[in-house]
Amino acid sequence: MNRIVSGISVMVMVWSANLLVPASAAAVDVMLTDYLAYLEVVHEGKPVRVERIQDQDNLLHGGLAKTSRKCPPFCIQPMNAAPGVTTVGETEIFRFMDRQLKTGAGMLIDARTPSWYEKGTIPGSVNIPFTTFSGDASEPETIAALEQVGGVQRGEVNWLTRRFEQAMAPLGWFGADRKTASWDFTNAKQLVLWCNGPWCGQSPRAIEGLLAHGFPAENIAYYRGGMQLWKILGLTTVVPDSGKAVAPQ
Repeated sequence: MNRIVSGISVMVMVWSANLLVPASAAAVDVMLTDYLAYLEVVHEGKPVRVERIQDQDNLLHGGLAKTSRKCPPFCIQPMNAAPGVTTVGETEIFRFMDRQLKTGAGMLIDARTPSWYEKGTIPGSVNIPFTTFSGDASEPETIAALEQVGGVQRGEVNWLTRRFEQAMAPLGWFGADRKTASWDFTNAKQLVLWCNGPWCGQSPRAIEGLLAHGFPAENIAYYRGGMQLWKILGLTTVVPDSGKAVAPQ
């Protein structure tokens, strides 16, 4: 009897699990990876499915289909944005979306200017233009941005405390390597910054700005492929404020 009950329980579990699988999943020919058909993120409070366009004859059109731009300023960027900063690709972003972004431990940052952001962005991204992170630490917009990524402004720090922190920082003790005279980045979020592609210097400049303010390099990842590679791979973008998911064109 116990074996029969166990068998029925297993059948019910399998049947229930099958009900949770969207019918459309079986029809996906172009998956994100060999094990992942799609994933969902929240963008401006609304769920958005991140997937690849299924039309295998689709071609990219518009400005991001261009292969050449005047250099400078649109020069090919190094693979590594800065020492200690990790360069990532799309599969790492999928994992980031499903883990750090979902839990609130991480932020996906579109470092482009607002005019670019308004044309469409990667789902789940927050627009913080590179000029904001490059701003002076006394500027309200820069202060707000650093707080948004987990920084905490410090009050007056006496010289003895600061000397102790400077001595401990190279050793990584007492969290001293995450503190400056003005900011405490002990609870800094994990960040992925991106812009328009390998020829775009906006996210590298944003990363330089973050590092200059003392943000820990190990908490920063650089998506060098940016919007151009995202669209070339047929991945979903979203138009801000409208919540409308857009298949790459």
